[in-house]
Amino acid sequence: MSTPLRLGIAGLGTVGVGVVRILRRQAAVLSARTGREIKLVAVSARDQNRDRGVPLSSYAWESDPVALAKRDDIDVFVELMGGHDGPAKDATEAALASGKDVVTANKALLAHHGQALAETAEAAGRVIRFEAAVAGGIPVIKALTEGLAGNELTRVMGVMNGTCNYILTQMEATEQPYEVLFEECAKLGYLEADPELDVGGIDAGHKLALLSSIAFGTKVDFDNVRLEGIQRITLEDIHQARDMGFRIKLLGVAQRTPRGLEQRMQPCLVPASSPLGQLEGGTNMVVIEGDAVEQIVLRGPGAGEGPTASAVMGDICDLARGFRVPTFGQPADTLDPAPAATAALPAPYYLRMRLQDKPGALAKIATALGSAGISINRMRQYGHSEPTAPVLIVTHKTTRDALDEAITAMQDTDVMVGHPVVLRIENV
Repeated sequence: MSTPLRLGIAGLGTVGVGVVRILRRQAAVLSARTGREIKLVAVSARDQNRDRGVPLSSYAWESDPVALAKRDDIDVFVELMGGHDGPAKDATEAALASGKDVVTANKALLAHHGQALAETAEAAGRVIRFEAAVAGGIPVIKALTEGLAGNELTRVMGVMNGTCNYILTQMEATEQPYEVLFEECAKLGYLEADPELDVGGIDAGHKLALLSSIAFGTKVDFDNVRLEGIQRITLEDIHQARDMGFRIKLLGVAQRTPRGLEQRMQPCLVPASSPLGQLEGGTNMVVIEGDAVEQIVLRGPGAGEGPTASAVMGDICDLARGFRVPTFGQPADTLDPAPAATAALPAPYYLRMRLQDKPGALAKIATALGSAGISINRMRQYGHSEPTAPVLIVTHKTTRDALDEAITAMQDTDVMVGHPVVLRIENV
């Protein structure tokens, strides 16, 4: 009879409690599927007396997660606390130093310290698994590291923050503005403690950096992910996108280009008929393109107790079976530095701006675009109200650098009011 795989769980929030529930409810099934008992030995959280709706008295309690990570009677340290520094980082390093494998749902920790942690783990003969850190219940890490390992991957993209997708789709469905739906999400508990992590694209940017590392064999490079949130999207933009056959999504894209590794998380227009365009509510979707597989689409719940705990348990089961793979799909010391792209590949852009209602205003805008080498695909004025007029422009393919040059020139004129909304139109 094989020995049990012994776990210590640090963090008993929504996900941690979900893992405990699966371990208690599915004990026999897990043992049958992995060939050994999976046993929870000890836990750690801030408040021992809080009622979490699941029995915990049979497990040893550690108030300090570092102490839990060092316990001799656990084999796997399950880190579900969150945060890229402090207790999560300290406890993870302590677990690796103590000869433990690590399972984590902490995308921020790995986005900021993944390379160093992977090198530490592999030097000690340990592994770090993090399926739950990206896209909740979607097994995208396993897809990249295992199922698609024979492909030369060309592009990874997707909607990776359910809160942002919920806000954007509800804006269209209910005709409520961003500010109202932001408050609704806050009341429903959909937002991180720091909402900027969600609506500013940071949370999704962490996930993109991890996927990019696996897909392209590079060191994690979150610092060079171009981030832009959804805060400036209005109902006007939602309506205009719909009229042109598009929908707005907070879209992450990572791809190798002749200019370097392009990584960006930003609101984009995508065709309404595409899988990404049809994505509703808090669901996540990742699209992976490779030379052999061409394109695959993975869709599923991106957060919540059940989906995220399911992903954690998938990693634990692999360890119970003895399946081990380097953190980012290949040995950490073979990962290349990620040469950041000097500019994104050219694409059409959507611009919405407000101009002074006076003769020659549109001509000045067209001149600024032309001087930057940008041609106009379509231009229209709508909803006119003195003394300003809203104007919509869709460009032919151009670079963001050229567009920024044109916008600077526009702002130097006396006709533009405020800053334009600029959205890339992504070919998906």
